[in-house]
Amino acid sequence: MLTTTLSDFRKDIKRYFDTVTQNFETLIINRGKDNGVVIMSLAEYNSLLATQHELSSKENARRLDSAIEKLNSEKGSSKNLLEE
Repeated sequence: MLTTTLSDFRKDIKRYFDTVTQNFETLIINRGKDNGVVIMSLAEYNSLLATQHELSSKENARRLDSAIEKLNSEKGSSKNLLEE
């Protein structure tokens, strides 16, 4: 996670945007006490929304927890993915 001030962000906006998008970094721009802005790449944002959607259902959350438990107890199975 990167942090900067609004003044520094203005001076080098392109570099900050490049860093955020290329390195999947999150940038926080401080704007005073308990006030700021978060900038993240579109890919990272979409990933957060997908995770939120998957966990919004208690049934989905239960299935994911069950799958993690199986993998951790080595009762899971692995499969090869098809290559295109």
